[in-house]
Amino acid sequence: MGRNIDYGNLMHDAMRGLIRKVLQDVADNGLPGAHHFFITFDTSHPDAELADWLSDRYPGEMTVVMQHWYDKLEVTDDGFSITLNFGDAPEPLYIPYDAIKTFVDPSVEFGLRFESQDAPEGEDTGSADKAKADKDKHEVVPAPVEHTDHTDAKKKPGKKDAEVVSLDSFRKQ
Repeated sequence: MGRNIDYGNLMHDAMRGLIRKVLQDVADNGLPGAHHFFITFDTSHPDAELADWLSDRYPGEMTVVMQHWYDKLEVTDDGFSITLNFGDAPEPLYIPYDAIKTFVDPSVEFGLRFESQDAPEGEDTGSADKAKADKDKHEVVPAPVEHTDHTDAKKKPGKKDAEVVSLDSFRKQ
């Protein structure tokens, strides 16, 4: 059998690249207007760096907010470092792009969610697909964005919420 185009990994890389470009623009020019980010990441990722008390308090995942105050934002090809305030205690963090689970900018209703795609136990993925399944364990789907506007504005008729589309339906079995 010939080679296949690995759309899952290509999409994964493209979305991580989008996050990198957005963060680089913020590092260079600051956050424009009402933009702000909620970034959820895996605190147990081997390359994530955070204070011991934060990893103890958030052993699986943590959501940080980049909005009013942040410092020392440095963007690299593999991740970014930033200092954020946790209860009046500035703490440096390093977050690899591969550790990011969600990236949301609620000011423009934009969000990405990276979901794990572990096969259920006992399910044989086939010897040829086993290496690919181990390598590609994430799926990129649009994240639902919650409105932070608490006005009495009603939803427009006919307007649909964002749909989450699974890439699995497009993968060759």
